[in-house]
Amino acid sequence: MMPLLGQCLLALVAGVLMNLTPCVLPAIPLKIRMVLNASGTVTGQRFAAASAFLAGTLLLFSLVGGAMAFLRLQWGFLFQSETFLMLLVLVLLLAGLATFFNLNLRVPQFLHRVRGGRHLEPFLAGLLTGVLATPCTGPFLGGVLAYGFTRPPLLFFGLFLLVGFGLALPYLLLLLRPELLPRLPASGEWSLRLKELLAFVLWAGAVFFSQSLLPPTWGQVAWGLWALALLLWAGLAWYRGRERFARILPVVAAALALVLLASGLLARPALNWEPYSPGALAAVRGDRPVLIEFTADWCLNCKVLEATVYADPLVLEAARDVRAAAFHVDLTEPDPVKEQLLVSYGGAGIPFALVLDIRGEVQQRLPDLFSAAALARALRLAAAPGGQAGQP
Repeated sequence: MMPLLGQCLLALVAGVLMNLTPCVLPAIPLKIRMVLNASGTVTGQRFAAASAFLAGTLLLFSLVGGAMAFLRLQWGFLFQSETFLMLLVLVLLLAGLATFFNLNLRVPQFLHRVRGGRHLEPFLAGLLTGVLATPCTGPFLGGVLAYGFTRPPLLFFGLFLLVGFGLALPYLLLLLRPELLPRLPASGEWSLRLKELLAFVLWAGAVFFSQSLLPPTWGQVAWGLWALALLLWAGLAWYRGRERFARILPVVAAALALVLLASGLLARPALNWEPYSPGALAAVRGDRPVLIEFTADWCLNCKVLEATVYADPLVLEAARDVRAAAFHVDLTEPDPVKEQLLVSYGGAGIPFALVLDIRGEVQQRLPDLFSAAALARALRLAAAPGGQAGQP
């Protein structure tokens, strides 16, 4: 009983911690807008908004959890569909427009008759939050999914709903207890600039996911257009601004965003990645340790790891010293062979990395997000005589 209770607690905590991962970043503007819109209402209305938000999140997690528990599909399978990605990009573009121009959602008349119209936005915010959480795993989630795949489908499904509840929990608390929010200045020009800035976050999400659908050159053009629009907006906001904070916010935000974008686009020293194949892996067995990364173009957490951890001098030095071979396993598109390879090594979602020693045995599994120090240490241990194989 205790292991099951422990896994239930881990599932709940894993859902909460997913709010801190890069994958859910594009959903933050919608959640902020939802909380601010509900903060001035009476208790009953806030409770209804919280219920609608939770319903949206749990609806998505019940659909994805059911597909994983009963059909044994892999975490992130939705993002392997081009149709789904196109729909998500369109939703993010439209949500950005609605946020930038402060437009309210038009709802069907029957929802007004059942007094559900005002709660459509929290429901959609919860639904989209669940959608954007599914490309990547976060802390503890990989372990929960791996445990769930070994248990009966109904138990796995229940664990998945706990993850969804944990994902929604921080925003449920803010909706039900708005006094937990820091006291904000009175609304004014600064709040309009903030909403416009949040729209650019949504549009950045649209550009990121569109990269899986576009040729590489077109993806770079899309980021260039986004950066140009951000600069123009920041310049106009500074020139026309009357409040001090309303002038500073756009300029600082634009400068920070452009620095981050430039750091991601500029060439940096990197590992000598090769496409994975059984033959390539067999060719280095018995001679060199191996690093295998499971990744996808739509996995934002994977891209963060590639721009930071895998490019860190600690990792580059360790890989060079032990002559490590580095292989990519690309799960951008459906591939049953690669997906089975992930499962065979104990992975349940991406990002997931694996370090093998020179005998081809697992030295360490690195699910979710991890540090450069952890990867560098695993590479050095994999090359050491009598390295500790089989680390979790």
